[in-house]
Amino acid sequence: MTKKGILGKKVGMTQVFTENGELVPVTVIEVTPNVVMQVKTNETDGYESVQLGFDDKRAVLSNKPADGHAKKANTNPKRFIKEIKDVELSDYNAGDEVKVDIFEPGDVVDVTGTTKGHGYQGNIHKDGQRRGPETHGSRYHRRPGSLGVIINRVVPGMKLPGRMGNKTVTIQNLEVVSTDVENNVILIKGNVPGANKSFVTIKTAARGSKK
Repeated sequence: MTKKGILGKKVGMTQVFTENGELVPVTVIEVTPNVVMQVKTNETDGYESVQLGFDDKRAVLSNKPADGHAKKANTNPKRFIKEIKDVELSDYNAGDEVKVDIFEPGDVVDVTGTTKGHGYQGNIHKDGQRRGPETHGSRYHRRPGSLGVIINRVVPGMKLPGRMGNKTVTIQNLEVVSTDVENNVILIKGNVPGANKSFVTIKTAARGSKK
C-alpha cells in the first residue's frame, strides 16, 4: 500500500466542535512545508524511501556534511530529518515541498514522537507499585518487592527502578480532524506522544482502523 508522510512540531491541545455539536479533543501540530532532502532507490541505496527535512537550522549549528547534504536539495540544513518508506517515488524529487494538504479530514494516521523524560525513578512512580507497611518496624517502604525465588538471576521484564520516559512511541489509527494549508496546521483527534514543541512524524496508518 502506498503511504504518505510529513514531519511537524506539536503545539498543544485544544478542542473543536463538530457540525452535530459534539466536542472533540484535538492536538494541534504545526506542519510548515517539508523539503524532500533525498530520494533513495534500490539502485543507489538498496531500498526505497523519501527523506524529508523540517525546521531550518541556524548556520552556526550546522556542520559541513549537513550543509553539503542540504545544498543537493537547494535548501537550508534541517533540525529534524526522517525517512518515509512505501511511497510512490515518482511523485517526489529532491528539493520539492511537501505540504499539509497531502492529508484530508477523515484520514487515519500513525503519529510517532518521543515521550516526556522523567529521569531516574523508583518503582512507585515509574510502575505504580504499592509502598510497604508504614508501621511495626517494617523498614521497607518504597523499595522494590520480591525478585522471585530463582537464585542469582533476575527474570527479564522485572519492574525495577530505572529511567522513565524519553522513549520513541507510535500511537496508531488517529483521525485527521482538519487541515489548514494557509496556517500550516493539522488537527488530529486525541493526544499524540511528546511534549509541546517536540517533533513528530505523521504517516498513513500501517493497519486499518477497526472503526
